[in-house]
Amino acid sequence: MNEQSAIRLEGVEQQRSHFRLGPITLDIPLGYVTAIVGPNGSGKSSTFRMLLDLAKADKGTITVLGHRIGDGSDTALKRRIGYLPEQFGSHDGGMKASAKTNFTKVWYDQWDVNLYRELLRLFEVDDSMKLNRMSKGTRRKYELALMLAHHPELLLLDEPSSGLDPLVWRTMIDILHRYMEHGDRTILMASHIIEEVKRLADYIVFMGYGQVLGVYEKDELFSSWHAFYINSEGFTKKTAQSVPGQCSIEETGGGSYRIVTRKALEAEQWLEREQIRIIGRQALNLDDILAVLIEQERIRVRS
Repeated sequence: MNEQSAIRLEGVEQQRSHFRLGPITLDIPLGYVTAIVGPNGSGKSSTFRMLLDLAKADKGTITVLGHRIGDGSDTALKRRIGYLPEQFGSHDGGMKASAKTNFTKVWYDQWDVNLYRELLRLFEVDDSMKLNRMSKGTRRKYELALMLAHHPELLLLDEPSSGLDPLVWRTMIDILHRYMEHGDRTILMASHIIEEVKRLADYIVFMGYGQVLGVYEKDELFSSWHAFYINSEGFTKKTAQSVPGQCSIEETGGGSYRIVTRKALEAEQWLEREQIRIIGRQALNLDDILAVLIEQERIRVRS
């Protein structure tokens, strides 16, 4: 990513008794949507908390919208950020949503009551309800409206569609697309939903074992990661290891092989030059790619 960075992590590490995060060096480009994809426990939520200075890094530096995290007051910075956590605390559960809104809006110079009301209408949320009486999906819709109503420059979304039904999910996708139309706004989100990543993301970051396993431009990712199915006389596992971009090799029986490559075009050209018969090919989805990257990292750690 060569664009101007909205977020930059350099050599960031966080050590806990049960988990080590990092070292992570990562740039999140300004004006784009970046999705972090990884299994539970890979470090996604911990990374969000460090970006907001809700948890401290043991090593490295973090810069958000030009502000180095941990250097003095960050009140002005946090006014420029909208954060949607995966889980909501219980400390404000007894409040009416409208009371939380009245408390929250005084912190934001750009609070937009018209936008807030429009979003509540679109999401069909009644903010006279107490927060602890809301369903998970309704609470999430309310928090989305509250977060967007002050026109933040940066959204940090941790599993944004958790608890939303399909119709509301589509509404959320449309709202986030509209949010990005300004051109100078940025979204960093963590998501398990493949279709959500496909619909929203410009860049994809894979995480596992507390590490960044790869950063890819979305369209390039889906065009370059393929599985080739080979059945050709004289083709062996040793030959398969020479396929450009080879990431995994699987014998499928009857002298056939399934080879995953992250360089599909180069691999296809190489196979044709070597006169190796391709009996099938398949573009990989996010889950498949993540599984390959996780397995590679597991092997690296063990060795």
